[in-house]
Amino acid sequence: MKEYKGTSIKSWAEDDKPREKLMLKGKAALSDAELLAILLRSGSTDQSAVDLSKRILNEYDNKLSNLSKQSLKQLLRFKGVGQAKAISIVAALELGQRRQREMGKLWTKIESSRMVYDLMQPIIGDLAHEEFWVLLLNNSNKIIHQQKLSIGGLTATVVDVRILFKLAIEHQAVGIILCHNHPSGQLTPSETDLRITRKIKQAALLFDISILDHLIVTEKDYYSFADENIL
Repeated sequence: MKEYKGTSIKSWAEDDKPREKLMLKGKAALSDAELLAILLRSGSTDQSAVDLSKRILNEYDNKLSNLSKQSLKQLLRFKGVGQAKAISIVAALELGQRRQREMGKLWTKIESSRMVYDLMQPIIGDLAHEEFWVLLLNNSNKIIHQQKLSIGGLTATVVDVRILFKLAIEHQAVGIILCHNHPSGQLTPSETDLRITRKIKQAALLFDISILDHLIVTEKDYYSFADENIL
């Protein structure tokens, strides 16, 4: 694409305008900055929407996963980004994450801890706080329901075991996979992680439900209690 730094998108060649380019060449032909520019619709007095998009992405190492962590307040720091534009960015990235969750539910069968990580990493791997999730499975190891159980702080989250098993019974689950994230990137389970896992496993025996695994998820890796034979 030609460089048009500091000029309005309206003055660009027709096939270089992001919206027109999408219609002519398809969505895959657009860069992240061009797609973001479509959401922004306009730049500021001294930069086009694409230039503004590039500046925003550059601030977060050109990673959409980093951009998705930002709050409205953080996005409003950029000159040319008002409340409406910031809301559009947050909403679009949230839709992308929800689509990822739906795609995960289409898997016919969970066969490994890696499959669970690939499902949950886009949901909790990039968060700045801890969240605890549960995946409910049928007797074929198919996911029949997934749900967030609790939100914690930077280092811990609390799980209500009663709510967990109420969900499991309602969905007639025969297997459970526990997942939570460590924003610190630390993969080693804490004493609290070990304690809550033991507590849930003991309760599961009363309902004849199997605890199949507990994953600690980080941005780039995971720890599986089952793989490490400590479940």
